[in-house]
Amino acid sequence: MNIRAILSLLLFSGFAAPIGALAPSAVAQDKGTLHPKPLPPLANPDDPTLAAKQLFGRKTLPAAGAPYVIGFYARGCIAGAEALPITGPTWQVMRLSRNRNWAHPAMVALLERVSAKARRDAGWPGLLIGDMAQPRGGPMLTGHASHQIGLDADVWLTPMPNRLLSRNEREEMSAVMMVRRDRLDIDPHAWTPSHLSVIRAAAREPAVERIFVNAAIKKALCREARGDRSWLSKVRPMYGHDYHFHIRIKCPPGNPQCESQPPPEPAEGCGAQDLAYWFSDAVLHPKPPKTPPKPKPPITLSQLPAACRQVLAAPDARQ
Repeated sequence: MNIRAILSLLLFSGFAAPIGALAPSAVAQDKGTLHPKPLPPLANPDDPTLAAKQLFGRKTLPAAGAPYVIGFYARGCIAGAEALPITGPTWQVMRLSRNRNWAHPAMVALLERVSAKARRDAGWPGLLIGDMAQPRGGPMLTGHASHQIGLDADVWLTPMPNRLLSRNEREEMSAVMMVRRDRLDIDPHAWTPSHLSVIRAAAREPAVERIFVNAAIKKALCREARGDRSWLSKVRPMYGHDYHFHIRIKCPPGNPQCESQPPPEPAEGCGAQDLAYWFSDAVLHPKPPKTPPKPKPPITLSQLPAACRQVLAAPDARQ
């Protein structure tokens, strides 16, 4: 089986074996800082064994040129990325110190639309936006195996307050846990019908390929959805995702080097057999392996599509 198929199965199918040892989960709760320090220069940036995340993590601006997606969600990069403004009429970006509010313009436009729908359909003032991508995409220094090509975005399941958050609040505020302590269902004190409205609004966007949520949230959506339920097929259980949901969009037209994943099965995925794995004891209470697995080596630049080398070398886009 080739690497692309393996990544698809492990990271994105929704029916994978545990991936905690494969890559860190998205860390919505990790706090940021008011005074981020620039990373020191690399002693040998041409070292072929150097982790690609060290190169992409040091780029603070996008590559000049038209938006162009290269590679797969978990192995690629993006040129000409656009920044989601850190404050909009119906959204605010969190953890500004990470500089991860970059994406393909199609994702930026989608978040703006969905945030407006959150106000109109769910009564939320708007959305709190978590990690999108780095200015040139690529592997991240911390968290996330995906989010590499500007087509992924995390949205907190905490409604945006009806006021402008301070910079300190954006770095320090924690998202609200939506899952019950036993991990078998949502927390009824945190979950509301409006959460369904927000996730449904995102899933109904034609460009959306998948939405990842904790299995307990998928269970609640299956139980509570009324009327047209076809959007449920896009909502997939995934490890973590109990404070936020993850939106993934399809490869935009005119990006032939963007590698799509197969579309999800049209079934709702709400049957007992669909969710049984996620609530099994092996998943909820995994036993530590007798022999700790060796850490996997990080992705190097040579393991990314060749065009990502040009993205790294390109001049900064004018801001």
